[in-house]
Amino acid sequence: MADRIPLYPVRSAAAANRKRAAYYSAAGPGAERPSRYQLEDESAHMDEMPLMMSEEGFENDESDYHSLPRARITQRTHGLGWFVCGGWKFLCTRCCDWLINVCQRKRELRARTVWLGHPEKCEEKHPRNSIKNQKYNVFTFIPGGFVLAVTITREAIDEFRRFQRDKEVNSQLYSKLTVRGKVQVKSSDIQVGDLIIVEKNQRVPSDMVFLRTSEKAGSCFIRTDQLDGETDWKLKVAVSCTQRLPALGDLFSINAYVHAQKPLLDIHSFEGTFTREDSDPPIHESLSIENTLWASTIVASGTVIGVVIYTGKETRSVMNTSNPKNKVGLLDLELNQLTKALFLALVALSVVMVTLQGFVGPWYRSLFRFLLLFSYIIPISLRVNLDMGKAAYGWLIMADGSIPGTVVRTSTIPEELGRLVYLLTDKTGTLTQNEMVFKRLHLGTVSYGMDTMDEIQSHVRDSCSQLHSQATSSTPPRKAQSSAPKVRKSVSSRVHEAVKAIALCHNVTPVYEPRAGGTGDAEHAEVDQDFSDENRTYQAASPDEVALVQWTERVGLTLVNRDLTSMQLRTPSGQILTYSILQTFPFTSEGKRMGVIVRDESTAEITFYMKGADVAMSTIVQYNDWLEEECGNMAREGLRTLVVAKRTLTEEQYQDFESRHAQARLSVHDRALKVAAVLESLERDMQLLCVTGVEDRLQEHVRPTLETLRNAGIKIWMLTGDKLETATCIAKSSHLVSRTQDIHVFRPVTSRGEAHLELNAFRRKHDCALVISGDSLEVCLRYYEHELVELACQCPAVVCCRCSPTQKARIVKLLRQHTRRRTCAIGDGGNDVSMIQAADCGIGIEGKEGKAASLAADFSIRRFEHVGRLLVVHGRSSYKRSAALGQFVMHRGLVISTMQAVFSSVFYFASVPLYQGFLMVGYATVYTMFPVFSLVLDQDVKPEMAMLYPELYKDLTKGRCLSFKTFLIWVLISIYQGGILMYGALVLFESEFVHVVGISFTALVLTELLMVALTIRTWHWLMVVAEFLSLGCYVASLAFLNEYFDVAFITTMTFLWKVSAITVVSCLPLYILKYLKRKLSPPSYSKLTS
Repeated sequence: MADRIPLYPVRSAAAANRKRAAYYSAAGPGAERPSRYQLEDESAHMDEMPLMMSEEGFENDESDYHSLPRARITQRTHGLGWFVCGGWKFLCTRCCDWLINVCQRKRELRARTVWLGHPEKCEEKHPRNSIKNQKYNVFTFIPGGFVLAVTITREAIDEFRRFQRDKEVNSQLYSKLTVRGKVQVKSSDIQVGDLIIVEKNQRVPSDMVFLRTSEKAGSCFIRTDQLDGETDWKLKVAVSCTQRLPALGDLFSINAYVHAQKPLLDIHSFEGTFTREDSDPPIHESLSIENTLWASTIVASGTVIGVVIYTGKETRSVMNTSNPKNKVGLLDLELNQLTKALFLALVALSVVMVTLQGFVGPWYRSLFRFLLLFSYIIPISLRVNLDMGKAAYGWLIMADGSIPGTVVRTSTIPEELGRLVYLLTDKTGTLTQNEMVFKRLHLGTVSYGMDTMDEIQSHVRDSCSQLHSQATSSTPPRKAQSSAPKVRKSVSSRVHEAVKAIALCHNVTPVYEPRAGGTGDAEHAEVDQDFSDENRTYQAASPDEVALVQWTERVGLTLVNRDLTSMQLRTPSGQILTYSILQTFPFTSEGKRMGVIVRDESTAEITFYMKGADVAMSTIVQYNDWLEEECGNMAREGLRTLVVAKRTLTEEQYQDFESRHAQARLSVHDRALKVAAVLESLERDMQLLCVTGVEDRLQEHVRPTLETLRNAGIKIWMLTGDKLETATCIAKSSHLVSRTQDIHVFRPVTSRGEAHLELNAFRRKHDCALVISGDSLEVCLRYYEHELVELACQCPAVVCCRCSPTQKARIVKLLRQHTRRRTCAIGDGGNDVSMIQAADCGIGIEGKEGKAASLAADFSIRRFEHVGRLLVVHGRSSYKRSAALGQFVMHRGLVISTMQAVFSSVFYFASVPLYQGFLMVGYATVYTMFPVFSLVLDQDVKPEMAMLYPELYKDLTKGRCLSFKTFLIWVLISIYQGGILMYGALVLFESEFVHVVGISFTALVLTELLMVALTIRTWHWLMVVAEFLSLGCYVASLAFLNEYFDVAFITTMTFLWKVSAITVVSCLPLYILKYLKRKLSPPSYSKLTS
């Protein structure tokens, strides 16, 4: 390029003046320009011409492009008047100039004496003999590096926190059984084949086959809440071959192995075999789900020993957990689309400028220069502002005293909380407290509630004392009758029979904690137990069962002991009643009932007790006219109902049943059907005893929270692993389904034809809630995925019961794919992790089911009621603030790019920068950054008003705060303001071009500050500080920017009125338009704020 730079001789002042006059007369705005060929020498070298020229700039051709001479300052008479009228500015300027000269002083060049061959004799230090053609230095890349550093740092912090949580779990210590005894191993070091000892209340580290327990019954209870979300304790049975071994060490003296099926997703099934080869003949024992201990479950009773069969990513819990993905907010995607549009505009504008230039010379070089000049169209600082804004939103959420304990774990998506359309929630522990409370006992003619429980206690006490007195009077035991007597019984005896039936018909086991200071040995744990009432806890496969047994204890009949063959009750007088357990029929989802056959040891009476859902029991019990009505009444109150009945058997009847039942259980084909048929022979003409009502307490303020979310336009789906009846009951009691709404229960389907018919039946229903089971859902999704999702999305509420963790995640993904709307999943158990991670926004609740969901979620809360404020207040404000912030940052770049385009157009489409050096860096940082960033504190309505009118949330789902329409409005504003600022400065400048820079840049900074004020809806004191701080920084920096500004000119009234005029013209019309719009078409929130 050096060969193109003309070498002019030193000119006189007159020649310089003539040259300057010719240049301005040719290039000034409004002047008739000479043709390109008449001014070939000037236009050809316009790129090398200094832009900010003072008079000396034209007189001195040796002035450098970056360091321009300072303007002359005329001497004035010194005095008080001089100091008041402007002398203080002069003194400040001189002091600042002196500081700058000291800091930026260049080394003075001197003549030198050079010794031949002796460089060490040189008296001063000379520069290295290296060539430096680089355009930038390390400070040039600080803004870009800052952008990347902010993003990388935020992601690194989030990832480090996840690493710490994983490390804490992987470092938990367990006892491993070896030939030499017990050794401690980390959870991450456990291998397939290891024998691991798991203590009570300890997490099972991997999938194991249950070999041995300290419980003498050979079974234990485990809690599976972190696996399937159910807090019901599950009974597990040890392999009988290993349980019978005398000591733990004998496990190494036998030659045995376990054959296990390949790792599967299904947490409710397992097939395997246990084989002992060193016995004669070899022992083969089939293994099922009751012999397994899955990872992430908790041992609830005793100490267990298991052999590891699956580890790591092959465990059931991990296979049912989806891999965490990086979540990108919808707002970020929308801003990316707008940024792409801006990039196309950048390229198009550069091509237009080169075209208008006439493709003269190496046009491609000019094209790249224009791309660099207009690069401010691409908002590089947008990423930094948004990331810092997200951090601010997270801090505001965690600092909100109305939702204490809330933690923001993923700081990249707080705006997603303001765009939600679907909320998918777990039931147990999320909507409910998972605390069952006995509420109602109905005997047909009389009903007892919480306030009349003392009457039941009195009836039980009277009846028990009467029976005790009969027993002590040596009355011979009454022979069992085949049917109930027809005479009307007294109320006390009826109440006593009902309570006794509830106390006997269950699968509850009383457990006594070891004494403090016990040996803790797995083999001798029973010795150190305290059998007092205070030390007793109940374990069962259902919290309903525990609630019923606890209630019988309160009214007088206490379950004190139970094993596989017997149970003992204690009466109010302290008498112990012993019953032998002859048969137990566990609850199944198909039968919806459970039963037990017991023999009273004192009377030898055999009784078959059964309890279950009203739909299953109504055909089994004797005819009555009150059962259906009372069950409906209790269900409407949100109570979970159970119907209790009994049948007295003779010894002959039981022996006949027992032989047929044993034969059916030995059957190879259709075993389940044959066993059910035998059982049905007993389930006839049973005596109806009572109906119980148990309440699963809802979380506090669940109903108003769900009402708030519904009014906000959010559709709520409940996904639970619980039974259909329970899920429907909770949906009604929590008002997820309103009292006036119909409920369509999707019938069980197993084939495509059945699914087709049921979907058609459902299509004819209007405005009704849908209740569907996981099995039926699987069939429908296999054949009619699109149709089912389309119909379900039209429902006001959907309840999916018996859902596995994988099904929950799949439902979330289907909603996202089919509706293209934002989804949120909320849960509190390990079984909810997949659903939480699959949703656009995951919320975890710290509850009784542990912290797995809370740690895996994007947001962690303490209670369900906090969801309302999190979404309606923080979600809404985060989205609106980020939308305003993003568009304003784009506007900031578009304004200065428009000014550059106008400037280049005026001066023959020259690819010459208007502002350079610190002006460009300062514009995007210290001069405008604080006011623009203060938009993260803006709010259109107060939080209390947003909670009172959740309907304001609905508008956000349409995305009107950030759209191509609002983007084009900001583009038009930017073009208007950029054009006014540049043309105004060119029209109003008089003699020196450096004045154009001073006027236009000052007006630009003031315009940006005023535009921030125009955008703000509610002022915060920090916003005011940011505005004045930025203005103060700019005014203070003027003294240091004499390289770019004529300091003498910017202290004059001429400068002030020109800047004020241009700023007013650029901003006043926008203020007027905003005022008219608020008057003629006010936003929804303005009606509330007024």
